[in-house]
Amino acid sequence: MIVVCGEALVDLTAVTIDGERLWRALPGGGPHNAAIALARLGVPVRFIGRFSTDGFGRQLAAGLAADGVDLRWAVQGPEPTTLAVVALDEAGSPTFSFYGEGTADRLLAPQDLPAELDGEPADAEPGDDGEPGVVEALHFGTLSLVAEPQASTLEGLMARQSGRRLLFCDTNVRPGLIGALEPYLAKLHRWLDLVDVVKFSDADLAWLAPGEDPAAVSAGWADRYGLLVVLTRGADGADGFWPGGGHVHSPATPVTVVDTVGAGDTFGAAFLAELRRHRPLVAGIATELGAGAAVAAALHYAGRAAAITCSRAGADPPRAEEL
Repeated sequence: MIVVCGEALVDLTAVTIDGERLWRALPGGGPHNAAIALARLGVPVRFIGRFSTDGFGRQLAAGLAADGVDLRWAVQGPEPTTLAVVALDEAGSPTFSFYGEGTADRLLAPQDLPAELDGEPADAEPGDDGEPGVVEALHFGTLSLVAEPQASTLEGLMARQSGRRLLFCDTNVRPGLIGALEPYLAKLHRWLDLVDVVKFSDADLAWLAPGEDPAAVSAGWADRYGLLVVLTRGADGADGFWPGGGHVHSPATPVTVVDTVGAGDTFGAAFLAELRRHRPLVAGIATELGAGAAVAAALHYAGRAAAITCSRAGADPPRAEEL
């Protein structure tokens, strides 16, 4: 089972219907989208996060449950749901403005975390009811690691689980929400020291390491932190890097793009799902990759999944049968 940790919010996207400019509300948030993608690809998935009891919050929780995401570790609060206003450019790439002060997801506190996760050994057997009992990996979206108290809550969970289970981190950089670069970089390097797999887009690294070659940055951080680094490059495909100079490239899957909302979230989830099919998800996986055939297969599968997401409006990940 993979546990996804972080935010679920509502994306407001402008649409024109019968000549009238309207706002369409769609479920969103990187961890929300990743949990949906994992469930649709047949991976048992559980969600850690905090939902509002308002109409949007109920809609988000119901949508996750309908796709098979286990919500037993999610909690609720009376605060409103975070809103992200989405603006699309001519290529369908989004920029986001966030309305999240005092919202439900950002108020996740340590007491909201499941007590049994830390006490549950990584090799736990499934329960008597046949449900998956093994927490193989935790997936973190780094926007959840920005706003307090949610940020400290989830970073604490990350620190406690580091070295015990595979930890995956999707950077998903949003400069307008993050603020200044240097304080964020200090946090990012702290996270890199804790996780096993990290995913960047070339746009993420253009902000995090301006003027530097994304491949060189990725390879350097793979060596420095003992990581498997996944670098997505849009139409130029994706790369995997691991310590000792390990590297594989996967070409992009051609597609007619409607928009790219949720494509990166889908890519990360599909990468984990396919990697899981090839080898156990364990802490320190970057030291066990060999020639990287599993990484190559996972990059190719993830690229196909992300391409399908790009071919339709909003964050709408594919199901396993579509692949």
